[in-house]
Amino acid sequence: MMDGVVFANPVALYLLIAIIPLTVWYFFRHAKQQAYLQSSDASMFHLGPRSMKVYLRHSLFVFRVFAFIALIVALARPQSSSTGQNVTIEGIDIIISLDVSGSMLARDLHPDRLEASKEVAADFIKGRPDDRMGLVIFSGETFTQVPLTTDHAILLNMFGSIKSGMIDDGTAIGDGLATAVTRLKDSKAISKVVILLTDGVNNAGAVDPITAAEIAKVFGIRVYTIGVGTYGTAPYPVQTPFGIQLRDMQVDIDEPLLQDIAQKTEGRYFRATSNEKLVEIYQEIDKLERSKIDVTEFKRKHEEYLPWAIVALAMLLLEFVLRNTWFRSIT
Repeated sequence: MMDGVVFANPVALYLLIAIIPLTVWYFFRHAKQQAYLQSSDASMFHLGPRSMKVYLRHSLFVFRVFAFIALIVALARPQSSSTGQNVTIEGIDIIISLDVSGSMLARDLHPDRLEASKEVAADFIKGRPDDRMGLVIFSGETFTQVPLTTDHAILLNMFGSIKSGMIDDGTAIGDGLATAVTRLKDSKAISKVVILLTDGVNNAGAVDPITAAEIAKVFGIRVYTIGVGTYGTAPYPVQTPFGIQLRDMQVDIDEPLLQDIAQKTEGRYFRATSNEKLVEIYQEIDKLERSKIDVTEFKRKHEEYLPWAIVALAMLLLEFVLRNTWFRSIT
């Protein structure tokens, strides 16, 4: 009954201590009270059965004590409070558009560009449990691996199954971006984001990357572009008669294009030259794209003394009625 209740005047509760001397006084007073009747012999009264009225006469004192307790609690002004929060969350929908072309097997990142990109992206996904996310992969062609979902377990599972060579080789940056935009254009989220990661130059596909960027801009989609690869040359696995050997290949990333895409959509371009740098890039994007939460706390107090006052009045009234009717004494 008293859970979550506070008292406006808690000092009044000290009055409850008065119940102890009041109870002691009652029992001592009752012990000295005897009914007197002039008779030559009173032994006959001890032989007779006692009625319930004899035992219930103490209920008058109990009613008075309960009335006293209820009155003190009412004076202490018990109050309950209701609290709440008005929370406004700006949802974010994110599509990761990942290049899976053969050049993503280069070993300038460990163990290679593709595996490093998958690992860092997976950590990024785990750190954003409240956002809807999806996955698009592209090389010479593109398709949606996972549409927008809050089921990050499925998304992470699909990330683990990504391999280079799943689709025709090439680098269709425009198609990869356009497919991601298609998945986001009807979203009702406040913020819509594409993270486009590639290590090459657009050389395939039907959609021009700048055209795809213009479409993204129309739908209010921000694009963060990431160029993956070191500067100069990078070791690339090549099949030879003696097995797979690493050969240094020229790193060729169309940075001006990726910068232009990011600029047109109010995003940013990043260059990931190492695993550590790639981690830093995703951490930066994570900071830039955080849900904004506006919290307004409120508390409302409700006076709860009235039920206690009613109980006190009812107990006093009951004690008065019984004292003057059933337990009425004749003096």
